[in-house]
Amino acid sequence: MSASNPEQDSTGLPRVSAIVLAWGAEPLLRRSVEALLHSAKVDVDVVLVDNGCTTDDVTHLREVPGVSVVGHGENVGFSAGCNLGVEASTGEYVALINGDAVVEPTTLARLVEELADPSIGIAAGAVRLADEPELLNSSGNEVHVLGLSWIGGFRQRETRTEPTETAGAMGACLVTRRTHWDRLGGFDPHYFAYHEDADLSLRTWRVGLRVVNVPDAVALHRYEFSRNSFKFYLVERNRVMFVVTLWGARSLVLLGPPLLALELAMLALATKDGWLRDKLRGYRWLWQHRRHLRHRRAQLQAERTVADRIWMRVLTDRLDTPLINPPGTPVFNAAMSAYWRLVRRWV
Repeated sequence: MSASNPEQDSTGLPRVSAIVLAWGAEPLLRRSVEALLHSAKVDVDVVLVDNGCTTDDVTHLREVPGVSVVGHGENVGFSAGCNLGVEASTGEYVALINGDAVVEPTTLARLVEELADPSIGIAAGAVRLADEPELLNSSGNEVHVLGLSWIGGFRQRETRTEPTETAGAMGACLVTRRTHWDRLGGFDPHYFAYHEDADLSLRTWRVGLRVVNVPDAVALHRYEFSRNSFKFYLVERNRVMFVVTLWGARSLVLLGPPLLALELAMLALATKDGWLRDKLRGYRWLWQHRRHLRHRRAQLQAERTVADRIWMRVLTDRLDTPLINPPGTPVFNAAMSAYWRLVRRWV
């Protein structure tokens, strides 16, 4: 149906506020917003966050009924931008949709339908490649016991007919209840970008709720796998922040040896590939923000209601992605799998 005034609740349909970030010059942004507003079986409004848009798209979309604009044109990062959008939203449900993703008419309704099950905290869409829609971009994100995270099912064909549990929901297309978002406090803005969706997902598992990926809730995503020094800096910095705040003390001790080995391997890789300065910059940031890390760790350990040995079952001990395949991966996987089988009983 067409979007209605978010202040009205006369349709009897679930009210969904879709948060979309406008950053740079995104050719799919207008289509993304228009597709959301034409969603079926839900009452949708779009909160568009001007996160550094460099075209006239925000000016144009500001005039579209059902769209409200927040932000001041500064790139505050994906994490803080989403927080800003959710704060301004009014829906019973919150949808995070990338500005380069276009949902099908029934996608939001299917995700809301899954959330009718009180055991589910986050319902994520099956994200497909926009230029090859028969292939998946993500069927749910994988999260490794050492904190690495990547998209699952990349470039595979969809074979599922029912929702499947997943460690991580891809932030390009997910829906959660506003109450659940508020319970967890949204994203930590310190992530800026990368790992924030894994953080929200694992925190969902840690409070006893499930994360599912829904194969018939489809979004087409203009996906580009980029490699640049700023991304390396964020991904590696955030991985460390992710692990030291979410993993319990015993888990950190038991996983200490492979975590140290991974750090040494990453340092060697950074040296080889020319981004050592960015890796070291990440360490410097972590040290400078050690108070925040201590505070956040205390917060996240206090909110956990499920023991590590239970929620960590959703993690994988194998690095298995075509996007990243460094030399020695088979040896790493064999050693890590054997080690995890040995120590997980004591987590």
